[in-house]
Amino acid sequence: MIWYPYEQLKTMKAPYEIVDANGVYLYTKDQKMIDSVSSWWSVIHGYKHPVINQAIISQVEKFSHVMLGGLTHEPARKLSEKLASWLPGDLDYCFFSDSGSVAVEVALKMALQYYMNRGDEKRTMILALEHAYHGDTFKTMEAGDDEDYHFVLKAYGASPYVVHIPTEITALEEAFEKYHDRLNCVLVEPLLQGAGGMRMYDVSFLKKARELCDQYGVLLVFDEVATGFGRTGNRFVADLVLPDILVLGKALTGGYIGHAATVANRKVFEGFYDDVPEHALMHGPTFMGNALACSAALASIELFETQNYMEKIKRIEAVTRREMKGFTDPRIREVRIMGGCVCVEVYDPAVLKGYQEYAYKRGVFSRPFLNYLYAMVPYVIQEDELVQVLQCMKDWFAR
Repeated sequence: MIWYPYEQLKTMKAPYEIVDANGVYLYTKDQKMIDSVSSWWSVIHGYKHPVINQAIISQVEKFSHVMLGGLTHEPARKLSEKLASWLPGDLDYCFFSDSGSVAVEVALKMALQYYMNRGDEKRTMILALEHAYHGDTFKTMEAGDDEDYHFVLKAYGASPYVVHIPTEITALEEAFEKYHDRLNCVLVEPLLQGAGGMRMYDVSFLKKARELCDQYGVLLVFDEVATGFGRTGNRFVADLVLPDILVLGKALTGGYIGHAATVANRKVFEGFYDDVPEHALMHGPTFMGNALACSAALASIELFETQNYMEKIKRIEAVTRREMKGFTDPRIREVRIMGGCVCVEVYDPAVLKGYQEYAYKRGVFSRPFLNYLYAMVPYVIQEDELVQVLQCMKDWFAR
């Protein structure tokens, strides 16, 4: 039996069985539907893209995987070099892993050990955001702030190692004033908090965080697992405000294979690079730098660069704003739009009960959660397909 994610298996409805996928479409035996959530925000090029398909096939014919322990290979080296040249600033040092959660764990481990290696053992705290979601492994759950996902942590009580604040500059300043000499990092999903409710905030908060981190010698960590590769309307939010550590995942491989990267700047890297064995980063996922995943990522990045994806994302945002302009309903708290994301937040989650089935019958796959009905479409979507997704959302409230 499959143990499905985020579901009470005894009461869950049967999932839709997919028999094929192509472009923006998923196919069941009796329906064709637009994937409006890009398989948890990862399938930015759509399904069965010939360029990524061929990149994987070509690599399979050589080898599918070798570990990076004592071995290396060209796809991993090329992806590391590509990210170093493509990312802003001196974010040049790539540690690969197999999921976004693990990549954030690695970032938090780096941040803690960076100070431990310097003999500064009092910097054990993380400053994070209210409503944060950084993954479902234990430290990422601790750094998160979402009881709907992480209520199991109640067994441990409140963590003495994490402080959560709202996305308000005054709260940020107060937290630094109180904890600055105990913080190893500030961890944020920049501009757009995904699973915490598609919450959007201003870049001024990040600029102030960068300023305070510099002032007090604290590392700034951006979790761009969800926001990276254009989702906020920026290539990376790191292009606007430069972090010390950047975490990438989801769209890194175009949604083909689980893979992630924790990318550090020179300052962080040099905190580990010396003659002391105990200063090494002791972490090593079995499938880090998987050759198929690296090949898919290289092809995905090439598509993003050469096919003018930032213009595609601008068009998606413009069409979304046009179609959602003036849309309101007494049951709706707020409609939020940023880049390739639109979210309709309702007051009562019962309002969204049945929407998934409603959308399915109208040729759209959607997966609302809690109070949030949202879309994060593949960037290759055509205008009429995007309008279909948005009209389906609006029609639900017009019934």
